This record gives sequence, C-alpha cells and structure tokens, in this order.
Amino acid sequence: MKNSLIPINFLETPTDNSDTIAGLKDFWKKVFPLISYREKHFDDVWKNGTEEEIFAELVFCLFTPQSKAVSCWAAVNDLADKNMIFNSKEEDIAKTIKKVRFRNNKAKYVVKTRKLFTTSGKISIKEKLKSFKDTDELRKWLINNIKGIGYKEAGHFLRNIGIGKDLAILDRHILKNLKVYGTIKEIPKTLNAKTYLRIEKQMQDFAKNIGIPMSHLDMLFWCKNTGGIFK
Repeated sequence: MKNSLIPINFLETPTDNSDTIAGLKDFWKKVFPLISYREKHFDDVWKNGTEEEIFAELVFCLFTPQSKAVSCWAAVNDLADKNMIFNSKEEDIAKTIKKVRFRNNKAKYVVKTRKLFTTSGKISIKEKLKSFKDTDELRKWLINNIKGIGYKEAGHFLRNIGIGKDLAILDRHILKNLKVYGTIKEIPKTLNAKTYLRIEKQMQDFAKNIGIPMSHLDMLFWCKNTGGIFK
C-alpha cells in the first residue's frame, strides 16, 4: 500500500467570535464552499477508497485521542510509506509513531484491529461495515469490538469515510460551542455513554432547528475556533 493513501490537505479558514445564531449562520455561509469540499472528500473515501485506505482511516482514529489530528495522519502516512500498517509488529509500529501519545498502547490496538478485519491474509473491512442496518448499530459494534474506540472515535471514523453524517464527534471544541449557543448548560467532566448520547441528540436537534446539517456543524465549530478544517 506504499504511498496509496487518499491525500488530504489542511484547509485554512477564517475564525469567528460571534455567539449568536445569526452570526453562526453568517459564518457558515462564508465557509460553506470549504466545508462542502471537505465533505465531498469524505464521501469519496467511501465510494472510491480501497479496503486498505478505509482501514487506514480507522487507524487514524485509533491514534487521535489526546493527540493532534495532523500529527496522527502524518504517522499513518509514515506507516503506509514504510508498508508497516498491515504486516509490522506492535513494537515496530510504536517506534515509528513517535508523535502519537500513548503510542505503545495504540500500536497494540492497531495490531488487534488488523486481526479483526483480516480474512485469508487480506484486509476486508468494507463488507463488514455495510452489513449493519444503520450507523447507530454499526457504531455500537465498533465500540464493543475494537479496543481504543469509544463513541467519539467511532463517530469520527464513520464521518471520515462519509457514512456517519448525523453522528456527533464530541471533543472539547464541539462541547465548548454547544455551551456557547445554549444547547448544553455545562460541559460534562466525563462522557459516559448515556451522557454522550444525550448531548448528541441535543446537538442533532440544534442543527435541525437552525438549518445547518449536522455534518457541517461539526466542521463549522472547528474552523470557527481553530481557523481550519482537516479531518
């Protein structure tokens, strides 16, 4: 799979300090072309991506907890360039992903997950993902069967491959903005399953009420605070 990952670039955007719904919708109009462009990228990953490329997106989401997304994707690309994702031992993967926090544990997760999706010596992931009746059921399966994957990481993975557009990715940027716009009263100290699903429903209702797609709202909050869209 050397050098075969679908390329993606960091999209620079304006930032925005407004705290009104009207201001949020105005900002959405400004960055709409970039958000739509990135959403198309996610759609293309699912439509045109190989088994290996889809699996690489899952590896990326295994890396992201408490690490920077850009660094994690660089680590995935480094592994791909060295043909290490699909045949290397966990200790060799750990040595390579030095900029990923908790790299020893995450290398173990990669190897365990690789075994889960290996059939007759080859990665086979798309058919498994297609076998579920909806994304909620698929997300539950991912959480229950893959070490290192929780609600946020599972939603992140499914969004990044274009099939989880109505799922929330509740990181600090999203939670901060949900509080700003009155969707939640306080940012929870911990996110257990019950709390996560409750806030996700509140975010879905908020998106519907203001007329901004859920998939756009996630990226909108990100670029509003960080000045960019990645993955």
